[in-house]
Amino acid sequence: MARLSRYLLRLFWSDAMALFAVAVFLLFLIQCLRLFDLVSSKGQGLLTLIGQVLLGMPGLGVVFLYVCLAIGLGRTLRNLQSTTELQIIHANSLVPTLLRAIGLYVLGGVAIVLLLSHLAEPLGIRASNDWSSSIAADLVSRSMIPHRFTGLGGGVSMVIGARDADGNITDFFADDPRDTASHRTYFAHSAIITHDEEGYVLRMRDGAVQYLTEDNTFSQVSFDKYDLPLDRLTGATDSTDPIAQTSSIDLIGAALSSGVWDPEIIKALLKRTGEGLRVIAMSMFVAAVALFPNGQRRRTQIPIELVVLAAAFIERAFTSYVGGPGLLGVASGSVLLIAASTLILLVRLRVFQPAGIRRLSA
Repeated sequence: MARLSRYLLRLFWSDAMALFAVAVFLLFLIQCLRLFDLVSSKGQGLLTLIGQVLLGMPGLGVVFLYVCLAIGLGRTLRNLQSTTELQIIHANSLVPTLLRAIGLYVLGGVAIVLLLSHLAEPLGIRASNDWSSSIAADLVSRSMIPHRFTGLGGGVSMVIGARDADGNITDFFADDPRDTASHRTYFAHSAIITHDEEGYVLRMRDGAVQYLTEDNTFSQVSFDKYDLPLDRLTGATDSTDPIAQTSSIDLIGAALSSGVWDPEIIKALLKRTGEGLRVIAMSMFVAAVALFPNGQRRRTQIPIELVVLAAAFIERAFTSYVGGPGLLGVASGSVLLIAASTLILLVRLRVFQPAGIRRLSA
């Protein structure tokens, strides 16, 4: 690698990682402030709070890292412009070296983002869900006081008849009114808290689940044995997405072994891969905007940070509201940004000149 390439790469990464470190620290503090009351209300300590926040950081890193990479690239190119180094690079025909350094920088960023999206984020979600399930089991276990109604949050209440030294529960009853479309009531002759491959569950025997809908329609389902996930009593009523907490390696391995590629799995893999495409799109856009020097020294320029944030907003909006087949369904904004940036770069590199852009002879 040429000395100039190493120098440029060092500048790119130092600016990007400095910004990313600040963003991560601020996000960590914000998440801690957001979860303080929630964690403390469940009787957990500071270490649980920090652990839960850290497990959620890979997902936040995927969202913000590509923006930090683009801003770091833009800041470096603007600084090179202000110190006339960018002009020297162009005057000495070193643009290929500059492009090579940018390419290596982008590939490194893509590798980090793909590692976060395909591995770190799903594993973090899985670990966080397992930990949350353990917290829920602890909360429910501590709340089981015979012949006393106790609240588990969100309006959920619970009471038991008795509990022996082995953890066997008799006459369990719980009322869950959180879902207005289906008010649920659980009761069982006996129950016990146990753990299976899905996490901690309340294994009930000889009971029933009663449902009351908004139009006062009542129904009851009796059971001999029913496993109720404990986090359903203490957390959100929505079930956990199994694909979101499974790494791409495991998803691909399961699909290859079964020979069946679920459309949801394909969509999840494309969406995670689209995060890497987003890094390429934003970096190409910044290069198209800031790669070339201008001779107007006193020209007022829009801060590159605002340019990047505006482009990221437009890209996200286009991806969310304009879909398409395959990769376009999860990364249409990135594809559009790459196409526009490629056109701008080709014009500015004078690979061709569209009709109407002609230089007048002196």
